Parts: sequence; structure tokens; C-alpha cells
Amino acid sequence: MRNASPLLRLNKKNDFQPSLDSACSSVLGKAIRAALLGTALGITAVPAMTLASPAGSVSQQYNIPAGSLDEVLNQFARQAQITLSSTPQMTQGLQSPGLQGSYATDQALRQLLNGSGLEAVSQDGGSYVLRAQAQDAALSLPSTEVREFALGNALGSMEGYNATHSQVATKTSAPILETSQSVSVVTRQQMDDQGSQTVAQAMRYTPGVLTNPYGATHRYDYVAMRGFNDGSVDNIYLDGLKSMGDSGTYSTMQVDPYFLERVDILKGPSSVLYGRSSPGGLVALTSKKPLYEAYHQVQATVGTQGQRGVGFDFSGPLDDDKRIAYRLVGLADQSDTQFDHNEEKRFALAPTVSINFSEDTSLTLQAYLQHDPDGGYHGGVPADGALHQRNGQRISDHFFEGEPGVDRYERDQQSFGYQFEHRFNDVFTARQNFRYLDSTVKMDQVYAWGWTTPTSNELNRYYTGGDEKLHAYIIDNMLQAEYFTGSAKHTTLLGLDYQRRKTVVDWRSGSLAPINAFDPQYGNSKITYYNPTSYLRRLQQTGVYLQDLIELDQWRFSLGLRQDWVKTSDENRIAEASRPLGTRISDQRTKLTGRAGVLYLFENGIAPYISYSESFNPNSYADQAGNPLAPTEGTQWEAGIKYQPPGTDNLFTASVFRIEQENLASKLPQEEFYRPVGQVRSQGLELEAHMQVTDNLKVLGSYTFTDIEYAKSMPSTLFGSDLDNKGNSPTQAPRHMASLWADYNFRQGALDGLRLGGGVRYVGYSWVDAENTMKVPSYTLFDASVGYDLGKVGLKGVDVRLNANNLTNESYIASCASLSYCYMGEERNVSATVSYQF
Repeated sequence: MRNASPLLRLNKKNDFQPSLDSACSSVLGKAIRAALLGTALGITAVPAMTLASPAGSVSQQYNIPAGSLDEVLNQFARQAQITLSSTPQMTQGLQSPGLQGSYATDQALRQLLNGSGLEAVSQDGGSYVLRAQAQDAALSLPSTEVREFALGNALGSMEGYNATHSQVATKTSAPILETSQSVSVVTRQQMDDQGSQTVAQAMRYTPGVLTNPYGATHRYDYVAMRGFNDGSVDNIYLDGLKSMGDSGTYSTMQVDPYFLERVDILKGPSSVLYGRSSPGGLVALTSKKPLYEAYHQVQATVGTQGQRGVGFDFSGPLDDDKRIAYRLVGLADQSDTQFDHNEEKRFALAPTVSINFSEDTSLTLQAYLQHDPDGGYHGGVPADGALHQRNGQRISDHFFEGEPGVDRYERDQQSFGYQFEHRFNDVFTARQNFRYLDSTVKMDQVYAWGWTTPTSNELNRYYTGGDEKLHAYIIDNMLQAEYFTGSAKHTTLLGLDYQRRKTVVDWRSGSLAPINAFDPQYGNSKITYYNPTSYLRRLQQTGVYLQDLIELDQWRFSLGLRQDWVKTSDENRIAEASRPLGTRISDQRTKLTGRAGVLYLFENGIAPYISYSESFNPNSYADQAGNPLAPTEGTQWEAGIKYQPPGTDNLFTASVFRIEQENLASKLPQEEFYRPVGQVRSQGLELEAHMQVTDNLKVLGSYTFTDIEYAKSMPSTLFGSDLDNKGNSPTQAPRHMASLWADYNFRQGALDGLRLGGGVRYVGYSWVDAENTMKVPSYTLFDASVGYDLGKVGLKGVDVRLNANNLTNESYIASCASLSYCYMGEERNVSATVSYQF
């Protein structure tokens, strides 16, 4: 088993306490010391910096109630401030009498593990690893990931739905309970149990997130958070780095959820650590990493709409010393869609190798190769005919307004990167993450825009096409220091990141014959082409950031600052009427953003907090003169209460927020340019519960209230008029959302091995247009899951699972962006998966 990562090691402060000078004896250390001492993050006087290693002989008072061994060890490790590594299967089903009294760490572990057949083995640096006792050979390590009890598993998998730690808010392994911002986590098991087929689907039961703003399309992972939906996917991150797609084009990276270990969702502005971002929040994907024990899994899936797919996931050590491990994950999937004449196809492969050069130095090499020959449907229809009848008829949920033989979306993406980490000593750890992305997109799409006449059944049709090539890379350098100033424990992070992107686009446009929306006839595919356009788009961003996380008794403080330098340019490669060949429109911006938060952790598990954060995002739009618009800027105040009952991983969160975003851009239908307009203000309430009610029952619950409106005037998009929309709500922002999911696992009796899951999702009304002339009705969807472990009947390692989404086949409109574009909701989808682990 791989030892606990040095990054995740937290030490007690009662034993070894080196001074700042001894910890920073190297030239690098002295330079960092100077930077740390010079920062103004609330440290007015810096006494000698101390770091503590755990002392197995120092006694401490404990009062841990009886419970499952998993929960008891988790609570003990937090109180003892040690890193304790194990696997979920080792402790599954085992109970502990708890721990009462004064014990040294080693003595306490022996007491807790008495009779379990397990023992805790001390490692270098003060961490511990659970293993089977020598006489109990049957309890060997299973082929799953190591779980870090003390600091949770902020990057890997865990059993159940309850993640205790996350890196998304701080780029360090921080307890979610002690993070002064809303963080939600979707685990691998939750994705499997709910049958998530896209990243967006994985977040269906997360508060504050609208995962289907554009309906039943799967081409991109659109995510609208806290009412903000800019039509892009610029808030997706993979392994700590921005996905680096170009939201002003059709080139956007998408990762299949089969390749992921978890999905972390951070609500609110996050520019301090990540640079350009949306004020609603971001989604951080963590890919599957190599395991140091043999693991092999294959699966096959069939479903409605002709779905069929196969996948494999292999991992294990490559040497006897288990210093090198690999993981190879692959997928092939194909299906029709609910829309006529559309298919989705995907082939993907992800090889990964991890090398532990020593206990303090590790390197992970990663690649992700994906080919999507068919990207499926991506369109919309008018509100008149979709939300209500037109000429006595409604547009079918299966209607395809495009043209067979013309429409296509083909995407190839390859990314290569690495994650390097080195621990210099008990204070300093350095990390460097890098990824290069290469993407090619070929697209032709026929779309509808408005009825031909006020009483016609025919829709106007237009054509857009593109050939795009995107090349990008991003690197993030971090230096982390863990130390004490008096009784205050600091985790300070100094970072420098750089990203560069180049996109070459050749775009085509045109028009073709109308189509009858209620009786479509295809074959009239002659396109009248307009003048083509071609551009070279570039982006460069450099950011320097500094963060300090402070623990002082029961208080938790977070402080951060970041300075960004951003350059963008857009050069036309074909002469246009208003732009000669080679005309370059460029923009250069600098921005300082900040974040601060404070939280108080009561001993009963209640943690109230308040925080402030900022965001900015360069605009990819130009005004009438061709000049880039100013970046959007966002600020948020958030206050909330988190509660984690002692001795459990259950987490309950209630938060209220207020976000203001400036420098929005809007375009009237008859114009080719954008104009700077308005301010949006969003405020609301979010409730979330993650509960392991019993060893058998897991429950997820959420509620969202969002009150979002235009706080300043913006021009209307209705008939090209100039109405005042101040006080109106933007589109695709439901006022209320709620969800509930429960999963029950039978563990004994005749039903042993059976799993039953069910959920309900409610999405309240939203507005059709910015003028708020019409509402999109609310809808309620039901999901279900049934699984069975065939190992209970002699087929060891074989598991079957049946998932049904929108069980009642509700017909609904997911949302509308305007009167001209409404998006059909996803109809019932049923899939069956058989997997074999060996």
C-alpha cells in the first residue's frame, strides 16, 4: 500500500519544534521565509515558527462514542491530528466500542483496533497505515484506493457519498466543515449509483446548480450556478487546471465521467486561486489515478435510444517495490438521441503512470485521448409551439430542425500533462501541475430562428459551420508552508500560474429552405452561403497568488490575494468589409482580486462562517467599433452554518449569498456587435445534506432559492426595442430547485446484495426572455436505480445495475434563452450495466 502523501500529512505540535532558521536552511527556504515574513495577511508579529511531529507517547484525553470502525477512526484521527491510511473495504462492517479516557496515540490505536484483526503501523513522518494482523492472512488489501482518515481524501475516492475534505476551495487538503465557502462533492459511488452519463448529470442533486440549461444536449457540459449562465463552459477544471477551451468558439473540452474519481463544486467567485472565472462558481474534476494494488474492472452497458458501450479500468504496481504504478482506462460508447437523425459516439483512452521516487517526491504522468465522431443534437425551437400550441399543435420532443447529411459535430481532443510534488522538509512542499491540450472541431449545423410568418407552420433555417484547431497549455507552480506562529497554525500557499491558448477558426454561414415544424420533410439541403470569416484568437494569462489559512484554537481564517495580467487578441485571416486582412484587435488587462473568510468550529460540530470573494473574466465580445468589452467582474458575500455530527462524516450546510456582476454584454438580434450593459445581482439560500443514516442507507437532500435580477438597465432584445429591463430576472435561472435521493443496500438475509435507489428533482419556473413576458413552467422528475452483487450467488466480482432517469417520461421544457430558443427536456432514459471486477 502506498504511504500517505506528504501533502496530506498533519502533525501534532507537542514534540519536535524546529525554528524557522532550521527549517529554511537552504537558499530556497530563506527566500521563501523572506516572502512569508513580508506578507500582510494579518500577521502583525511573527514569532519563531514551529512545526510539530506526532508523538506516539504523548497522552491526550478522548471521548469518542461507539460506532462503525470507519467513523470512529475518522474522528480519532482528526482529534489526534495524525494521518491514518486505509481502504474502505478493510473497515467495512466492523464496529468499535469507541474511546474514553487519556491515551497516547499508539495506545489509543491498539485499543480502537482490538478484536478487529487490524493493526496500525507507524510510518516515517508520524503517519500510520492500517494493515491486517500477521495471523489474519484473509484480510489482505483490496484493489481500491487508499483513504486518508485524518485529512480525508481530498483528491481520491471514498466509500459512500460523504467526502470530508476537498482541495477545490484552497488548493490544499482542507476539511469541508472548516472551509468558509460552500463546497459540494459528488463521489465516484454516487455517479455509479445514479448512472451519470455526463459531468452535468453527475451534479443533478447538487444545490445551486442548473445542469440542463440547454435541455437534452450532451455535446457540452453546460453548468449554470447561482443563477449565472453565460452560455459557456468556462467554469470547468480538470485536476486543478482550467480545461482551456475557447468559450467564444465551438472548441470546448469535455471529459467522460467514467474517467473521473470525483467532482468538486465550489460556489461563488474563485479568481484568487484560479484567475478568470465565472461569479457563480466552478466545477473541479478529478481523474482516476494509479493504484498500488492490482485492480481490474470491465463493464458493458445497453440502454434505450440504442445505447451500447463498453469500458475497462485497469491499475496496479509495475515493480516489486510498488514505487511505480499505472492506470489505463478506456471507453467506447454509441447511442441515438431523442431527436431524429442524431447520434452520439465516443472513443476515449486515459493512460496514467505514477512514480514515487521517495517518500517525499512523486510524479504522475497523464494523458487523455478522446474522439467524438458524432456530437449529437444541439439546438432549440421557438416558445410559440414549444410552451404552448401554435395553430392547434405542439412541436414534438423528437423534432430535428436541421438537415440529415449536413449536420455534424466531430471533435478530437488530446491532452498530456503531469503532477509533480516534492516535500523539502516538515515545513515546505512544492507542487507543479502542467497540461497541454490539442483540439480539433469540425462542425456543420442547420438551425431554426423564428417562424416565416405570424401564422405559418414553417421555421426559417440558417446554417453555420466551422473548422477549428485549438492549442493550449497551462502550468501552475505552488509552494506550500505549514508552520506555527505562537499558537496559530498556518498553511501558506504561494503560487504562480501561466496559461496560453491559440485558436484558429474558419467559420461559414448561410441560409436554406424553411421546414415545417409539425410535419418535417428533409432533403432540401441547398445552402446559400454568406461571406466566410477566419480568425486567429490568442489568450495569455499570468497570475501570482498568495493564500494563508490560519487555525487559532477554534477559529479558522482564510486570506488571499491575486494579481492577474491578461492579454487577448483577435486577428482576421480573411479581409472583411470593415476589417482589412491582418487587422488585429487586442486587449490587455490587469486585475487584483481578493478573498477573506472566517469560521468558528464548535466542539459539537457546528461551524458558522462568513466570507467575501471576487472574480473577473475577460470578455470575448467586441463593441460596434470592434473594441473588446471590459472584463466582467463579480463580488460575493456569503454566510452560512455547517454541521457535522461528532463521530460521523455526515454534513449539513445552510448558506445565504449575495453576488453582484458588472460589465455584462448583450447583443440585439439584428446587430452583429455586442454592447456593454447592466449589472446583475443574485442572492439566495442553499441547503444541503449528505447523510449516511445507517450502514445500509445513504441520503442526499438539497434546496435552492435564487433571486436574481438586472440591477441596472440593459437594452431589451424584444423586437429590437429599447425597453428598460431593470428589476427583471435573467433567463435560465429557476427561482426554486429541490432534490432528494436515497440509496439502500441490503447486507443480510434473502435480499443480501440488493441495492435500491430513488430520487426526485424539482425545478421551479424560470423566465422565457429578459423582458419577463412569459414563464417556463416548473417540472418534477423521478429517477430510480436497482443493483445486485452477483457475488452473493457465486459469481464473484460480477455486479449488475439498472438506472432510469425521468422515470415517468415527463415531457417538459428545460429552459428558454429567448422567445426564439427553448430547449426540450430529456425524456426517459433506461440503461443496464454489467461490470466484472477481478
